[in-house]
Amino acid sequence: MNKVKRIAVLTSGGDAPGMNAAIRAVVRYGIGMGLEVYGVERGFQGLLDNLFVPMNMRSVSDIIHRGGTILKTARCLEFKTEEGQQKAIKNLKANKIDGLIVIGGDGSFMGAKALTDHGFPSIGIPGTIDNDLAYTDYTLGFDTACNTILDAINKIRDTMSSHERVSIIEVMGRNCGDLALYTGICGGAEVIIVPEHKITIDEIVDILGGSRASDKTSGIIVLAEGAGRAPELKAELSERTALTVKSTVLGHIQRGGSPSCRDRYLGTCFGVHAVQLLQKGIGNRIVGIRQNEIYDMDIVEGCSMKKKFNLELYETAQIVSR
Repeated sequence: MNKVKRIAVLTSGGDAPGMNAAIRAVVRYGIGMGLEVYGVERGFQGLLDNLFVPMNMRSVSDIIHRGGTILKTARCLEFKTEEGQQKAIKNLKANKIDGLIVIGGDGSFMGAKALTDHGFPSIGIPGTIDNDLAYTDYTLGFDTACNTILDAINKIRDTMSSHERVSIIEVMGRNCGDLALYTGICGGAEVIIVPEHKITIDEIVDILGGSRASDKTSGIIVLAEGAGRAPELKAELSERTALTVKSTVLGHIQRGGSPSCRDRYLGTCFGVHAVQLLQKGIGNRIVGIRQNEIYDMDIVEGCSMKKKFNLELYETAQIVSR
């Protein structure tokens, strides 16, 4: 096994708070272990465009508290082709890179797998606010996004209580409802709507009616974007009830902001673990956390695992929201 001397790190897909903490850990731990570390700007597109930047300790000063990613991120269709992958490997070798760390979601992991399949060691770090990867209990950015949403719910609730209205708050989550579920519980929402569990308009009307019968004069509905859209639900509820209904789509505010303590911690631990794997010449792995322990597993195996919806937690939310 050839001794690893130089590694690189990139961020890919949607940005997530905590990515900078992971970049910082990769750079500083890598240098501390005697490695040279390069950053690749603009994700896999940067591999094709040869956007390699040498990193040092000062390159990552004052970034642990920043959202987004200092390396930028972009999607790259060309990299999905055999020609694109060969070009990326050619550039990696030309820059004398011995291993690559990819921070992103499942699509990014498939890019890391493709490189490893071609004999180039790559490691994946889960960076996505959706928490939609089954192999890890939490993904990088999820906790911060939850706190951002919760802050919005708290502020919106003040106005809803003052004016005795119902507010629909649409959050991200096309295929995974974890953002809606966790923030709905913590924000005291009367109704939580997720793509994994069907709820009818009649059931929603009944829940809101029950709330009014128990002297609740306002309400919060948290809706995952994959289960419907806030304006359409607002129109339906306004037509079916006498309630004054408002809607808010939080949008990309959920992606930004200073990462929480937990995401800074996870980013640091994930980055260190990824460097340790590359030092051993190991690739085709993804790093995660399970039962509060940082660990790694095969990319194919991890990405093939299906996310299981926490129905028990969802049912608990319905009880405590009454």
